[in-house]
Amino acid sequence: MLTSEDIKARASKFGFDVCGIAPVAAFSELRFLNEWIKRGDAGEMHYMVRSAARRADVRNVMPSAQSVVCLGTVYNVDQPYSTERPNQDEALLSRYAWGADYHTVLGERTEALLAWMRDANQEVFEARAYVDTGPVQERVYAQYAGIGWIGKNTCLINPQIGSWLFLSEIICSLALEPDEPALDHCGTCTLCLEACPTDALAEPWVVDSRQCLSYLTIELRGSIPEEQREAIGTHVYGCDICQDVCPYNAAPACSTDPAWQPVPEFDSPRLADLWRQPDATLERLLERSPMSRAGLRGLRRNLAVGLGNSGTIASDTALSDTDSPEDQTRRDPLVAEHVEWARKRHNTASS
Repeated sequence: MLTSEDIKARASKFGFDVCGIAPVAAFSELRFLNEWIKRGDAGEMHYMVRSAARRADVRNVMPSAQSVVCLGTVYNVDQPYSTERPNQDEALLSRYAWGADYHTVLGERTEALLAWMRDANQEVFEARAYVDTGPVQERVYAQYAGIGWIGKNTCLINPQIGSWLFLSEIICSLALEPDEPALDHCGTCTLCLEACPTDALAEPWVVDSRQCLSYLTIELRGSIPEEQREAIGTHVYGCDICQDVCPYNAAPACSTDPAWQPVPEFDSPRLADLWRQPDATLERLLERSPMSRAGLRGLRRNLAVGLGNSGTIASDTALSDTDSPEDQTRRDPLVAEHVEWARKRHNTASS
């Protein structure tokens, strides 16, 4: 019969950096989701509300579930952190978005591991594989699989390799030997809470999405509230600050996997350079990137805010480049609103 150790050994060969087995149980941490939603912390992420009942327990997704094979993949590469990038003209992108779309890459690897499990097991079993998109509270199961603990910044932290981890999982009906849960090692450290530029981490282990730069630049589809635009700085897709300052990321594991290396256009890009890219070029880049979630319209909106906040001559000049006939999104009403705000911000600063 297939064992937990067999799966872990094979997972390593498929390119996963860590693998652990969690039992399926009614863990107390799973219940917090409903409270978080009731507090309004989910903002406009209505899919979280719709799927809350399913996310409460993987057995609501697959009643026969007995084990969760939790997989972690390091996506950190040898590049400076956002807190070490003082250039006001740089468009800051979350580290996980620099390379290939992890949904596709890890989806293929996770499905390949599951196919091997089916071939290696003597009996048929039920299973489902997910990479971030399924109704699964993956960090909770990863913690109970021993991969890491959920830190005060709500990210999963592994004591040896840090928190730059993509998570994926295989829910299965096999009664596998589980690992020991990971223990919390945050201690009295509050660096992540103190570093958050918008106080989205008002208390440990709880993020108010409505204040989080990742939510504002990715999940929020409409206009970014004016009172929050200045705090965005030059972050145009996500935010890594709470991970940048984490002591467990002071010397984290680095990946040499080509999939996670920055594509040239997203390797320390300048705001003006991205802004001037034609719609067709940006759409082509987004198709192969996790940033497809924000879409071209969302990225243009974020770039306009970043240009307004950078305060440089290059950014001010770029804001005038909105007349290209082939680039319709620059004149989209949502984008145009943020361009106008950015121009006023430049004018105010120069007067």
